[in-house]
Amino acid sequence: MTAPDPSLSYALPAPLPLDGGQALEGATIAYQTYGKLAADKGNAILVCHALTGDQYLASAHPVTGKPGWWERTVGPGKPIDTDRYHVICANVIGSCMGSTGPASEAPDGKPWGMRFPVITVRDMVRGLAALLDGLGIERLHAVVGGSMGGMQALSLAANFPERAARVLAIATTARHSAQNIAFHEVGRQAIMADPNWREGDYYGHDSTPDAGLAVARMAAHITYLSEAGLTEKFGRRLQDRSAKSFGFDADFQVESYLRYQGSGFTRRFDANSYLYITRAMDYLDIAEEHGGKLADAFTGHAMGRGARFCLVSFDTDWLYPTAESRHVVHALNAAGAPVSFVELSSPFGHDSFLLDVPALDRVVKGFLDG
Repeated sequence: MTAPDPSLSYALPAPLPLDGGQALEGATIAYQTYGKLAADKGNAILVCHALTGDQYLASAHPVTGKPGWWERTVGPGKPIDTDRYHVICANVIGSCMGSTGPASEAPDGKPWGMRFPVITVRDMVRGLAALLDGLGIERLHAVVGGSMGGMQALSLAANFPERAARVLAIATTARHSAQNIAFHEVGRQAIMADPNWREGDYYGHDSTPDAGLAVARMAAHITYLSEAGLTEKFGRRLQDRSAKSFGFDADFQVESYLRYQGSGFTRRFDANSYLYITRAMDYLDIAEEHGGKLADAFTGHAMGRGARFCLVSFDTDWLYPTAESRHVVHALNAAGAPVSFVELSSPFGHDSFLLDVPALDRVVKGFLDG
C-alpha cells in the first residue's frame, strides 16, 4: 500500500480512553476540511466515513487518484454546500490513512500490528470529539454519516449530546446483527488464513496478505449491492468471451467485477485495519452501552435540549434494512427527541447513499439548511 498523503493532522494532547480499559497514547487524527469556518464557528459539519472510507470525501484520493467518495454530495452549491458550511472529515482511529492504527508506530518504534488495542465505534467518536476540541468547535451545525459513518453520528449523539445541533444518519444501525457479524467474520478469517498475514506482523515484508484482504472485500461488497442491481448490471453475461471456459477464470462479468473490487482495494487499505474496524462495528450496541434500553441513550435530546435527528433508509438495503432505522426512530420518539424519518426507493442497495439518488440529495439539503 502506498503511503498516504499526510493531509491535516492533529496530535491528541492526552491519552485516548478506550472501552477495552486501555488508553491510547500519542494518537494522531488525520483530517481534511472544505469550506470556510465562520467567525463564530457555528457552520461546521462533521461528516463521518464508512468502513473503507477516509478523510478524502470531496478531494482526489492520494493513493488511487480517484475522486472523493462523496464528491457528488459535498462541494460548492451541492447538498452539503461548502460555500455555506465548513465541512470536516477525519480518518477514524484504527484506520490507515494517517490516523493512528495498527500500521502506525508504537511507543517501542515498531508497528503496532496486532498489539494495537481493540477499539469500538465509541472510541472512534471519542477521537473525533478530541479533534473538535482541538479545533475549538464546541457545537457542530450537524454531524452526518452513512453506514459506519451513521453509527458514529448516532454514537456522538448518545455520548456527547451537546456537540451537534443536527444528526443525519443514513443507511445505518444502532447495533450489529448476527448476520452482519457473520459476514465480517468471513472476511477476517480470509485475511488471517493468508500465509502472508504472519499473525499481523507483515509490515516491512515484501509480501502482504493481499489475497485474503481481496476476498474480504469481495464478500463485503456483495452486501453493499442489491440483487436487482446485480441482475440489471451483470445478469449472467459472460466476461470477454462468447462461451464458458469450463475452468475457473472469471467467466461471468460479476466475477470479474468482484475480482477488480478486491484487487483495487488492496492498494489503499491495510489488512489489520480491516480486522480492527470490522470488530469495532460488530461490537456496536448503543443500547447495551446505556443500560440496555436504546431510548435511554438519547434522553439528552429531549425537550429541545439536544439535537434534531433525521434517519434515512433505502428499500433495497438488506445490510442495514429499514427496520434498523425504524428501531432507532422509535427509541428517539420514546426519549422525546425531535426526529424525522424517510425510506427512499433506490435500486442500488446499501451503497445508495454514495450513488446518484436525487431524493437523498433533497433530504440532505433540506435537513441541513432548514
